[in-house]
Amino acid sequence: MTFSENFIKTKSEVFAELEKVFNNIKPEQVEKLHDEILKADQVFFVGVGRVMMALECICKRLAHLGIKAHCVGDITEPAITKNDLLIVGSGSGGSLFPLGIAKKARQVADCKIVHIGSNPNSEMKDIADFMVRIPVRTKFYLEDEIDSCQPMTTIFDQSLLLLGDIIAKMIVDERNINMKDLWQYHANLE
Repeated sequence: MTFSENFIKTKSEVFAELEKVFNNIKPEQVEKLHDEILKADQVFFVGVGRVMMALECICKRLAHLGIKAHCVGDITEPAITKNDLLIVGSGSGGSLFPLGIAKKARQVADCKIVHIGSNPNSEMKDIADFMVRIPVRTKFYLEDEIDSCQPMTTIFDQSLLLLGDIIAKMIVDERNINMKDLWQYHANLE
């Protein structure tokens, strides 16, 4: 197989996986997340590794839409309050840092907490107000997880980022935002 043939084959496999994943995400869960984002005074994000990178992208995009959004641990992170939303990204729902931050947020602010993950039976189920399930393979290889040809939990990271972009696009459409106007919120010290 030539490199070009292999690229086309691999691209098709990845896109087919993403299509399957998004066909298995429940729209009512996404709607609930969307509504909580718009209700919150501020939206906070926590995760680790590639998941946190995807959440940082979502955070930045929401900020472009005029939503007060912060990543936990940033030097400019403000205090979280009961009027805010914490979005916890963790496929397994058991990553130590996100789990600890969710517990702390419940204790200090009793804010709304949403878990975006794959494992519905993790410790997060007892902390989060609700879950948006991206039912893809985790390190636990649960029976109902969608398998992937990609390494480790790549499919979760990709799906998380795309989910955030889809929600952002829906907000743009609902608010009838002119795309050109969004550039005023983009970093200009680049």
